[in-house]
Amino acid sequence: MFFWTEVNSVFQVGDKIAHPMHGAGVVDSIVEKKINDKEMLYYVLKIPVGGMLVMIPADSTEEIGVRPIVSRDEAEKILENMATIETEMVQNWNHRYRENMMRIKSGDLLEVARVVKSLMLRDQSRGLSTGERKMLHSAKQILLSELVMALGCTYEELETRISDLIEA
Repeated sequence: MFFWTEVNSVFQVGDKIAHPMHGAGVVDSIVEKKINDKEMLYYVLKIPVGGMLVMIPADSTEEIGVRPIVSRDEAEKILENMATIETEMVQNWNHRYRENMMRIKSGDLLEVARVVKSLMLRDQSRGLSTGERKMLHSAKQILLSELVMALGCTYEELETRISDLIEA
């Protein structure tokens, strides 16, 4: 039974995938769990930074926005565009927070990069509230986790590269 479900699932053990709210990781296993008397398949996503494990319902991956990580070329294009990405400095904190959260939840790595850039620039010019500081940390984690996997470099190298691109 387990072999059949693994073969017919969208992702396989060892695939590198991205979760819109947790970042990129590797499918560690595919498990069957019984919840509320219903058998369901779950991908167990192992996220390298922090060693977190995330269980993702296999039949909801598209709805959640889980996808394969970007290619090396796409990752390079995102980095190349960091310096020229347009950012908006909406004054209203609530409005800015909602817009940034929608961008992160979209699962679009370029939109996550936009959030990272805008919050980093705001931090340099005016500082960030505690909520926005947490959002910047989460958005950076999501962005960096996927770019590190796609490019095969270290987290620290990439963080420095992004900071240099934004400050340029």
